Amino acid sequence: MTESDKKKDLAGEVREFLSTRRARITPERAGLPVFGGNRRVAGLRREEVALLAGMSVDYYVRLERGNLSGASDSVLEALAHALQLDEAERAHLYDLARAATPAGRRSAVTASRVRPTILRLLDSMTGVPAYVRNARFDILAANTLGRALYAPVFDSPLFAQRGPVNTARFMFLDPASRDFWTDWDKGADDAVAFLRAETGRAPHDKVLTDLVGELTTRSDDFARRWARHDVKFHRSGVKKLHHPLVGDLALPYEAMDLPSDPGLRLNFYTPEPDSREREALGLLAGWTSTATVARTRND
Repeated sequence: MTESDKKKDLAGEVREFLSTRRARITPERAGLPVFGGNRRVAGLRREEVALLAGMSVDYYVRLERGNLSGASDSVLEALAHALQLDEAERAHLYDLARAATPAGRRSAVTASRVRPTILRLLDSMTGVPAYVRNARFDILAANTLGRALYAPVFDSPLFAQRGPVNTARFMFLDPASRDFWTDWDKGADDAVAFLRAETGRAPHDKVLTDLVGELTTRSDDFARRWARHDVKFHRSGVKKLHHPLVGDLALPYEAMDLPSDPGLRLNFYTPEPDSREREALGLLAGWTSTATVARTRND
């Protein structure tokens, strides 16, 4: 892809992000008076966004056409306020503006391997499922209980001939994902929003671009969500899963960035003490241990 093509793609991304954020805000929500009932747009007009942001209409039109180059922090803050952006959307706007500068066009560095100290940390987390993934949803390492919990993903035919295991591919390309994630729609929304945010942070990551292209062409569910331009942070929450051995689980999770390993994240599940989930994970751990011993004896 040439530099001109990259700039064109970035301009399109900026244009769609700003226009979709503008379309969702009504004048009433923005605190603006409405005169007459004939509005051709569902959300705010460009001149209304410019008014709220304290800038000229011509300048806002330039921004929405994709030209964020040179936009100051004060301009970006005013725009974020006018469009009522949340934390993730505001960060995405700054990422897009950064990508418009020469320094921001360089590929973001992402760690490609899990360091031995992190592997030892995973192995020491015997009571909770845990794994390390990158921002493309590749699972790079997991502890024993993490592999057992995510067995339907690790065992998917999708990864028999290619690796690494990737939860986004599993979600959108393997029908078994709808049985594994009992709240599939929310999980799908969150995954796409996270990937969209990552494309702003690392717009020239070819592997990420290829993944998005593959999922867009092979999954209508992904393509429909991708067109929304939603972004989201993926830090904590509750995952609802159905495991073939221990049944339905509602597992609180935390996702922590690894500061020394750019782009890598440690995910782990921490069920409440004395909960059914805690008991189920104990059963799963026991079953995994028994299965490991049996394999060792057979070998």
